[in-house]
Amino acid sequence: MELIRSFSIDHTRIIPGIFTSRVDYLGEYPVTTYDIRLKRPNREPVIDVAAMHSLEHIIATFLRNDALWKDEIIYWGPMGCLTGFYLILKGNRAPRELYDIILKAFKAVEDTREVPGAAPVNCGYYRMHNLEMAKWYAREFVAYLEENAGNNDIFEYPETERLVTDDGRNFFDS
Repeated sequence: MELIRSFSIDHTRIIPGIFTSRVDYLGEYPVTTYDIRLKRPNREPVIDVAAMHSLEHIIATFLRNDALWKDEIIYWGPMGCLTGFYLILKGNRAPRELYDIILKAFKAVEDTREVPGAAPVNCGYYRMHNLEMAKWYAREFVAYLEENAGNNDIFEYPETERLVTDDGRNFFDS
């Protein structure tokens, strides 16, 4: 079986940032999945599960209510590895074009007084939220994005040379 693109990125070299994960087409219309990475995989602790859940609710609500972006948003949700989020949009924008809206969304977490949709009728596990920790992670990511705004590395997956075996299998060099 062929590895999907997100599993073929060298996770030992990825840094926090905003990356294009994949571009798919529905007929002639592009749909792009972005990797919004908050943590260095396998090198720093992952995001607390309850805080991740709160960030998911807050930022999904923010994005789907933003006047300029709401019609392009298809999905916002956590990565299974708890190091970031996936954002799926209609169209195909360069990651740098998402910088302002991602920064704005994470800044909005600070002003949140209550996690939207954190009630039994709205959420599958409404007790698993941590707003204060979500704010801490959001502040950390905002500071990182602001400090690295001019760094192209936060917008491009690291390149990795691949070795190919005689039978056509790919693997990371190490």
